[in-house]
Amino acid sequence: MKKVTGRRLAREWVVQFLFQTEFNPAELDEALEDFWNDEKKKPLDRDRVYANEMIQGVLDQQLKLDRTLKRYTDNWDVDRLGILERTVLRVAVYEMLFRDDVPPVVSINEAIEIAKAFSSKKSARFVNGVLDRVKKELK
Repeated sequence: MKKVTGRRLAREWVVQFLFQTEFNPAELDEALEDFWNDEKKKPLDRDRVYANEMIQGVLDQQLKLDRTLKRYTDNWDVDRLGILERTVLRVAVYEMLFRDDVPPVVSINEAIEIAKAFSSKKSARFVNGVLDRVKKELK
């Protein structure tokens, strides 16, 4: 199995952090400090900065992200999506809408791989379908 590094690893951390906050909401600074103090995580400074920016951005834009997702999930209430899928989709859509340094195709590919890694191929296909629809309207 290929070792995950760089921005992919940072995105995985973003998904993990946001996933855990769905179950254990806490004050952001304190939750981030606890998250980064895990001895298994040894982020490079640039990856930690990227992850923190992504976490803050997704949380700040969550209502807009959820409204966007609702349009592309056949009017499903976003709360009905699986927590992992919802989290992966929020992260990818955030990148697509708010990060000029990440091409949409990269956001989609990364989201698919993260969905496969943490869930299933079925989940990855769902994520791909939703994000492909978002991308088509970005043009």
